[in-house]
Order: sequence, then C-alpha cells, then structure tokens
Amino acid sequence: MVYIGETGKGNSIEFVESLQPPFPIEEKWILTVSTLKGCPVRCRFCDAGGFYKGILTKDEIISQVDYLVTRRFPEKKVPVKKFKIQFARMGEPSFNQNVLEVLECLPELYDAPGLIPSFSTVAPASRHDFFERLLEIKNLQYARNFQLQFSVHSTDDQARDWLIPVKKWSFEEIAAYGRRFADGGGKKITLSFALAEGLPVDPNLLSKCFSPDAFLIKITPVNPTIQAARNRISSLVPHPDGERIISSLRGAGYEVVLSIGELEENRIGSNCGMYIAAYEKTRQLTGGSYTYKLKRLS
Repeated sequence: MVYIGETGKGNSIEFVESLQPPFPIEEKWILTVSTLKGCPVRCRFCDAGGFYKGILTKDEIISQVDYLVTRRFPEKKVPVKKFKIQFARMGEPSFNQNVLEVLECLPELYDAPGLIPSFSTVAPASRHDFFERLLEIKNLQYARNFQLQFSVHSTDDQARDWLIPVKKWSFEEIAAYGRRFADGGGKKITLSFALAEGLPVDPNLLSKCFSPDAFLIKITPVNPTIQAARNRISSLVPHPDGERIISSLRGAGYEVVLSIGELEENRIGSNCGMYIAAYEKTRQLTGGSYTYKLKRLS
C-alpha cells in the first residue's frame, strides 16, 4: 500500500507498507519511509529525482512510521518477528542529519523486539561525518539488527557515474567502511545491483575489494519507472544474460539474494522513488503499471 502524505508546507511525500508473501504480518512487516522532499541525486531510473525541496524534519520522518504503526497497533506494541523500517522510499538518507536522530529514538517509541532498520545509500562522498555517526549508533543500539545496503549497480566506473550522477565513494572506500560496519557482528553488508543492459557487473573486480565473508550481493530487476523508460534502461532480470551474471557471482563465492518482489508492486508504483507523484505530473504510464483511485485517509 502506497500512502501520500503532506507536510506542513504542502510538500507531498510517499511512504509504503508491505508484506512479503507467504509470510503473514506476524512474521515480517516492512515500512519504507521518505527522508527528503524529492532527491538531488537524480539516479537515471528513479522517479524521486524530478525535484528537490529540502530535507524532512525528524518529526516528519517519525510521523510516517507512526501513522502506519498506529493504524495496526494503536498501543505501539509491534509483535512482529521481523519489523523492518527502510529509509529508502524517497531521497538519499545520508543527506539528512535528522535520520540519525530518528534511528536513535526508534527503540524508545515502539515496543518492537523485531525492529530492523534498513539503510540504503549511494554513499555520497561529502557525508563522511554522517556515516561515522551512523556506525556509532549501529554499534550502540542495533549491534546485530541493522541492514546496510550500498546501491552500486555496476562495476564499471563510467556506467556507475552515468547512472548515479553524484560524487560518491570509490569501491575501496565502500569496502573499508563496510568492513568496519560488519566487524561488530550482525548482518553482512549488501551490495545492490539492478541488473540492466549496458551496466557491466564483473565478479573479478568486485572480488578485489569486497570479501564474500563480509558482503553479499542483492540482485533486483530495474523497476518500471518513468525515468527508466525515458532513459531506455532495460532490465536483465529475468533474462539469460542476467542469469549468467548471477551464476558468475555465486561462482566467485558470494551469497546472492535474488529479490524480484511481487508484480503488484509494479502495478501500484510502490517499489521505487515517487512514481505516483511523477504520474500525477506527467500522466505518463510505464509498461506493466496501472493506477488506482486515490482514497483519502484520516
């Protein structure tokens, strides 16, 4: 379910709740929240980059979580084994210092033993202090229950720079930080690749920096967004070329998670960026998508 909220200044933000079939909500419940009003990174296949109007406050981020939690669990007791909160709907989260304050206070706001924060980033080069503080918070409050994901998408520097047009950490810098993050125990660091035609993925280059002991690979399709269609980015999942890449990564010793998701996500635009806002602005549908009538909720 995709929700559209409005800030006090009239900016629209989107946030999502989802399940992962066949698991019921008692087993796994995923909330995906926005941290920025739009995004300045402008990744070539993300619909969040069409505008940028600044950061969300701590309260504006928490209000997204609070709205979804209290609709199902009014007393803020969340009896879910894996209660994942992803800072990944709209905006590069490391550009907002308030995200750190949210992470610090979440365990106090909800009685949720299964809480797992999930942080997805392109690793902007200018946010060193943010990531150092993130590491401190993880070690203090989420030693074994924090999911860190780097959106990489290609091992070719030129292709990666085209896809993610912002100055960012090199593979060596990501690897050095990831090793420190993983040293405290807990989950492996995730390297995320949306496999696409023209975006090379070379296991030999990955192996030079990223040990399979500390890093795993997450493979996803390219979601059917307006920007992906506009930039003619063709997914290699499912496709024989994509299968060959996955096989070669496993052959290099990596744990590979193939995350395709439900087709329903494509149809309602719940899986990437600001699809609904982009559709409302352009009235341009992407392949495999359709719209629902909007329903106003209190």
